[in-house]
Amino acid sequence: MQVKVSDWIATFLADQGVTHVYELVGGMITHMIDSIHRDGRMELVSVRHEQAAAFAADATGRCTGIPGVAMATSGPGATNLLTGIGNAHFDSSPAVFLTGQVNRHERKGERDIRQLGFQETDIVVMAKPITKGAVRAESAEEVPGLLAWAFELALEGRPGPVVVDLPMDVQGARIDLPTALDVPVQRLSPAPETVEAVLDDLGAAQRPLLLVGAGVQAAGAAASVRALAHRLGVPVVHSLLGVDVLPAGDPLRVGLIGSYGNRWANMAVGRADALVVLGARLDIRQTGADVEAFRGDRSIHHVDVHAPEINNRVVGCHPVVADVGRFADAVLAHERAGALGDLSAWVDEVAELRRRWPDTEELGDIQGVNPNVLMHRLSAASAAAAAYVVDVGQHQQWAAQSLDLTDRQRFLTSGGMGAMGFALPAAIGAAKALDAPIVLIAGDGCFQLNIQELQTVVHHRLPLKMVVVDNGCHGMVRQFQESYFSERYASTWWGYSAPDFAAVAAGYGIESSSADDPREIEEGLARLWADPSRPYLLQVRVDSMANAYPKLAFGRPITEMEPLAQPVAMEGT
Repeated sequence: MQVKVSDWIATFLADQGVTHVYELVGGMITHMIDSIHRDGRMELVSVRHEQAAAFAADATGRCTGIPGVAMATSGPGATNLLTGIGNAHFDSSPAVFLTGQVNRHERKGERDIRQLGFQETDIVVMAKPITKGAVRAESAEEVPGLLAWAFELALEGRPGPVVVDLPMDVQGARIDLPTALDVPVQRLSPAPETVEAVLDDLGAAQRPLLLVGAGVQAAGAAASVRALAHRLGVPVVHSLLGVDVLPAGDPLRVGLIGSYGNRWANMAVGRADALVVLGARLDIRQTGADVEAFRGDRSIHHVDVHAPEINNRVVGCHPVVADVGRFADAVLAHERAGALGDLSAWVDEVAELRRRWPDTEELGDIQGVNPNVLMHRLSAASAAAAAYVVDVGQHQQWAAQSLDLTDRQRFLTSGGMGAMGFALPAAIGAAKALDAPIVLIAGDGCFQLNIQELQTVVHHRLPLKMVVVDNGCHGMVRQFQESYFSERYASTWWGYSAPDFAAVAAGYGIESSSADDPREIEEGLARLWADPSRPYLLQVRVDSMANAYPKLAFGRPITEMEPLAQPVAMEGT
């Protein structure tokens, strides 16, 4: 029996558990659009810009553990995916991107010309550095194998994106119906001696810490890591992408570390005499530039499924090359896991640091809305939210410092890429994946990058609770200019402007309101959640000169943070 290639693709995607395909229609993907529509098991989510499709697929992959899928036509459609592809790559989000390509006979081949077919662009070459794999189908017969390979590769080891480029004539060709294709996922278990070594050092420590990163959620291991922390009795600090591993209120949850970490959490890292790193890269925004001070003379066991990430910047770590979930389960099953000794004095010491350095006091007597207070109040109002999706900038750091997540809420943001414009389309993907209300937090600068997706929100009646933290500038870079460029605010505050976002939302038919004063926040939040099933936008204006504090003083140890300490050099990242 023969089938059309695009029909087989639709069947295969649905069989893998894919429920939504994000796309902006174009000529070179019309075969696949039509086949997915006729198959009927997946929803086509048409966005207004291909970058939004990529971010939505990224969020879907993070939320479900099934690769998110986005499609784009050849040329500009495919190149518009690239930022989102890179974001999925750096943040370990499983995703498969299907790009249309011109017919095989229209490709330039070895001709010394720029282009033969209309919109012909070599997306495979462009995408390879920011994917786990990128390939073009050269024949109809190889498509089934390539799709199975793409899904397996997206999920194995450290998850990430894969691109499959499909010429239009290949999509429309017919092939013999292939047999069912399995997509096996291998999970790497730790060597027994590495588990013993971890337990040895934790047992000898008086002030141990677990550091959790993005790899925990990428491995689907949050529940196992929570159980591990409580079995060991060891406090937990987290990176920006590990915010949602332990819920707020958990006595072992310490807080955010790194460049904009909670001051008490960075101090706890400085005092710790043993550290077990679970799925975090120990990049400069986690450790600061003074790597030797971070390393100290303590034992560090680094658990990561991707061996090259270990002993990369912070050297002298004990490597544990394993899936984080498999490692946690192996330690939990060990008879010594519950016999580390009494760490209550250390837990109390960390709690006292938190009491001494509250996040809501870092900005002192700030005029108007205190952003850290705003995040706590937003959390209290948002119990019905399944996730917080946060853009990039000062608001991102305030959110990571101060949101109070429950044990069923996710925290999604752009980490390694730091891509402004991430939140709105990613929130669309999260809402579709989780079928629940989503809180979106964005700055005024970020929100403008993909503001056109408000129409996607309206069209699909998505329950996005959008909070635009409007400081009237590009705040994070303005803060950088304050520190290093003698308060010359070119392009951040000077020469920058933003619209009235409440009015823009109303223009799209979305209910909205604004809050300028702390006394207006409760009313704004009540309106935000008056109908959990409908979208709403709340614009909250904050002081343009509000800084994201505390901030690690660049070049100093992780315990020394602005504004109490000053940087010794200009930061380069």
